[in-house]
Formats: sequence, structure tokens, C-alpha cells
Amino acid sequence: MRFGAALLFLWAACAVAAPADAPRVFLLDAQILRDHKASPEMAAQARGAADQVMGRGPYSVMLKTRVPPSGDNHDYMSQAPYFWPDPSKPGGRPYLRKDGERNPEISQIPDHTNMDHMSTDARALALAWYFSGDEKYAARAALVLRTWYLDPATRMKPNLDFAQAIPGVNDGRGIGIIESRGLTSVVDAVGLLAGSKSWTEADQKGLEEWFAAFLQWLQASRNGRDEAKSENNHGTYYDLQVADFALFTHQDKLAGKILAESRAKRIAAQIEPDGRQPKETDRTRGISYSIMNLNGLMALATLGDRTAIDFWRYQTGDHRGIRQALDWVAPYVTGDKKWPYQQIDAVNRAELVPGLLRAAAHYNDPHYAALAKQLAGDSPDVETLLLRAALR
Repeated sequence: MRFGAALLFLWAACAVAAPADAPRVFLLDAQILRDHKASPEMAAQARGAADQVMGRGPYSVMLKTRVPPSGDNHDYMSQAPYFWPDPSKPGGRPYLRKDGERNPEISQIPDHTNMDHMSTDARALALAWYFSGDEKYAARAALVLRTWYLDPATRMKPNLDFAQAIPGVNDGRGIGIIESRGLTSVVDAVGLLAGSKSWTEADQKGLEEWFAAFLQWLQASRNGRDEAKSENNHGTYYDLQVADFALFTHQDKLAGKILAESRAKRIAAQIEPDGRQPKETDRTRGISYSIMNLNGLMALATLGDRTAIDFWRYQTGDHRGIRQALDWVAPYVTGDKKWPYQQIDAVNRAELVPGLLRAAAHYNDPHYAALAKQLAGDSPDVETLLLRAALR
């Protein structure tokens, strides 16, 4: 099949319901997974990634030594990364902001790092189970998930009341909700585990109840309401979480509402007609945040594919859209243009690769696939391999 025809087929497939025998996933593509389930290459890559994390974890919010203000270690807790002691104040409080400069004190509270590891490990293990059928991967994934969410002795309570606290200022804030964006990987991991003897109906029910409670907290809490108002990447990833968790907990009407509103609200507020994202480029890590927010918008577009809400071709009257943002930032990511704003640390250029591959499909443009290959090289990432395979 010629490249253009293949891409048109892939885009059309994204907009319809996945086959009944495909996994119930949302940011991964169910049909591509099903079509390549018997691939030895995918099985080998997935096993390799899972083998690297088999000995890690399981993780728990109970591992921290500092107790949250609630007095309950089951509550998630973290410290704002870009805030530092004020040398002119006793005890350094209240802390002062240094954008983009991470205070090493944050490592004293491991909840954020552990939640990230839990999310990525669960998906890696679930992918290995899906492609290989080896139950040891499903069993490990189930242990990781039960420990974080379901075991009464180790579970996290479904809130982020104490996320990204600023010493001397507050005990937590809405901005901390950005730290749970990786939980979208958990939702897909659970979909991949269906059919495993290690993941039971009770496990599934318990996890859906946890995410339903967390979704309620996201919408009703002060922190959640504050984050919903954000006009930069925080607002993007808030919408992504609400829509994704709504789909997972069978609240399709809510997901559709959030996505329909987000398409206009986020793109219009965040992207200039030339494609620049000023709320990201004005930061001290401007290119990293531009990639991050664009990835969030493309993730929303992927959820839009599942609900027949087209983000990819949406434009405002003055031509603000995802494609404009991608075309603006891509030359800076590849190094073809010199970045004209601040970027105080190294850029992970490969972070844009999955988005470029999705753009190649949706815009029927092999240029994006070529850029993805340039940035990724021989990437061992299973998601990248799947997206590449779908374009062949």
C-alpha cells in the first residue's frame, strides 16, 4: 500500500470503534495493537523493556518518611520543584521561585518519582504480557498496580491535596496535578491486562472505583478547579486526565464534553497564528515546555479520535491549530533552526517522536515520519515501533 493510502486508512481507522477483540486502551491504538499482536519484533522489544523493570518496585506512597499535613501517609505528597530557600529569611521561608531550576530537596519526598515509575513500569509489563503471553509479566504488573491502588496497607488515597507544596506558603496547590499525568499510562496498562489470570474482575472493579473517585476529586476540589483554569500546559494535561479517566470509568458523555470544550479553549489560548506557544516559550526551558504542551494537545487529539472530535484539523478563525504548532517547533527540535528563547538545560528531542508519527498519519504527510526517524533513530520504544509499523 502506498504511503498516502496507508496513512488515510490509518486515520480513518482511528475515528471508528476498535474491533471487539482489541484491547480497551485510549492513548495507545487498539487496532494497531491487535494487528501486530503476533509480531515477533514487538514481542522481543516489549520483553526487553519489561525485563529492565521486573526487579523494580512495587511502589507505594507509604515509603516516604515525611508525613503529610493530614497525618496520613496514604495521602500523596510532593514539594514544588522550582522553589528554593530564601537566604535572607530565617529557615529560608517562604521559599522563592527559580523557574526551571530543580531544588534537590524534592527527592526527600519520593511519591512523585515512585508514581512515575509505577505508571511506566505497569505499562511496560502489560505490553510484554500482551505481545508475549508470558504470565510472569502480567503477574508483576498486577502486583505493581495492586500495591499502589488497592492494597489497604499501601494504597494511595485518590487525591492530590498535598502535591507541589511550597514551604512557608502552602501545603499543596493545583499545579501539582501535573504530576499525575502519567496515570494515563496506567489506564492503558489495565486494558492490556484483560484476559490475564493475574488481573481479576475484582482488581478491575477496584481500580475503576479508584479512578472514578480521583476523577471526582479533580472536578470538585479546590486544587482541581484551580488547575482547570490554567492556560498553559497545566490546563492541557488537566483536560487530558479528566477526559481519559472519564473514558476509563465509562463516563463517555463527560469525556466528550471535556474534549469538545478543550479543542477550542486550549488551542485558542495557547497557540499563536504562526504556531508559537508563548506561555511555554516564555519559560526558562522554552523548547522543552513547547514540546511537552504540544504532546499534551496531540494526546487530547488521540482521545478525540476515539470520540469523533477532530483536533487534528481544527483551527480558529486566525489559523491557530496543532499543525501550526508542530510546524513551528519542529525545526528547533531537529536543530535546523537556532532556538531564540531560553533553554537552560538539555532537550530530550525524542519526546516529539510519537506525535510526529501520529501527525504523519493524520495529515498524510511523510515529512513528519522522516523527522521522527531523524530524531528517534533505532528507538526500542514499543509505542514508536507500533506507530512506525502502522505507516508501512
